[in-house]
Amino acid sequence: MHHSLHSPNHPDTLDRLARRRAGAKLGWLLHAGVYLTVQLALAGLALMQGRTWTPYPALGWGLGLLLHGAVVWLALPGAHWREALVARERAALARERSGHNDSAPQ
Repeated sequence: MHHSLHSPNHPDTLDRLARRRAGAKLGWLLHAGVYLTVQLALAGLALMQGRTWTPYPALGWGLGLLLHGAVVWLALPGAHWREALVARERAALARERSGHNDSAPQ
């Protein structure tokens, strides 16, 4: 079976997409690791100072990390719920198309 270079099933296209998805997920994991490291350092600094200001940067940056995670794990192609919606839409379009073909004059 021959696939056009621009076909979503072409091996090069699949490889590029897989690398992009993997890169996005690794980027989020790196972001989460830096977040945890910095938050632990800030908590240590706050403890040494006898202060309790650490929730503020943790919440602010945590919101950014949460949004980054939502994009990477939920919204990017490959997210399970997104793929399920795409499959449902494909099935609906196929039903519509076959319904139109059945009702077309012969």
